[in-house]
Amino acid sequence: MISIRFSSFFLSVVALTAFGGIAPLPAAEEVINGIAAIVNGDVVTFSQVRELVAAQQKSASEIYQGEELQKKIKEMRDHAIQDLIDRDLILQEFKKKEFNIPSYIVDDSIQRIIRQEFGGDRTAFVKTLQAQGYTMARFRDNEKDKITVQAMRQSKTSENIIVSPVKIREYYEKHSASYSTPAQVKLRMIVLKEGDSASGSGDASSSTSISKKQMAAEIRDKLAGGAEFDRLAQMYSEDSTNESGGDWGWVERKTLNEELAKVAFSLKTSEISPVIPLDNAYYILMVEATKPAVTKPLSEVQPEIVQALVQEEKLKGQERWLKELRAKAYIKIL
Repeated sequence: MISIRFSSFFLSVVALTAFGGIAPLPAAEEVINGIAAIVNGDVVTFSQVRELVAAQQKSASEIYQGEELQKKIKEMRDHAIQDLIDRDLILQEFKKKEFNIPSYIVDDSIQRIIRQEFGGDRTAFVKTLQAQGYTMARFRDNEKDKITVQAMRQSKTSENIIVSPVKIREYYEKHSASYSTPAQVKLRMIVLKEGDSASGSGDASSSTSISKKQMAAEIRDKLAGGAEFDRLAQMYSEDSTNESGGDWGWVERKTLNEELAKVAFSLKTSEISPVIPLDNAYYILMVEATKPAVTKPLSEVQPEIVQALVQEEKLKGQERWLKELRAKAYIKIL
């Protein structure tokens, strides 16, 4: 099933969870409307475009600023206009073919929204609609349009798509990282941090540094003599895992600093690392267990790959159909 975004009428609670992130403009914002595009005899309005990108625009404003933000907003709006044009073309084609969506299908869809998003409370659903300035009739019309677009898209995809073994192999090799689990180690760590010498003299700083270095060496000697790593980590380690005995659990190479990763992934099971000086701290590592990198065989992931390739072909079929509709239509973006 293809997820279709719509431009108007959807309340924010439902839209954000069920309809691909569409959110209406804030009630306090004045909407200055105008024509963004003409699609045969229909128009796409600026308010529709703003509603379609409202949630995305808000997210972008938290990440980008200035010219870069304006560029992102323009890209969003251009994409939204094209989405709305395609939506209108599909609805016009549906009307032209004199198809019909039975009322019970729309009713079932609305009931599903009420169950899933409002716990079955129809009163809460209606109140939310009213609070957002929508009527049930308006929402129902928009839901019918959504179902119509989905049905029309689906009708233009073949159910008998055959994927060749060559394409399956190519896809598997191209996306091999998705089917691989990197090597991991079950790691324990003791961390000693050099003291804050901001308020002390140079001699104090040197003394603190030597003290921690010596302490790390002594701890390393105790571990080599058979002391329990977790007990010493609880007593001496100065990182957030000290209460759990320095237990970092299973970690991948990318989780660690490059120097620490190099040591951790070279250790054998139960082997204790030498003291590692790094960034004003001293580290002692122990690997409790290891897991090698594993790549799932093609035979195991083939059904998943076939499904992905079939979906890809369906999308291509829908796009070809939309191109035909665009080619036959009068479209003017203002």
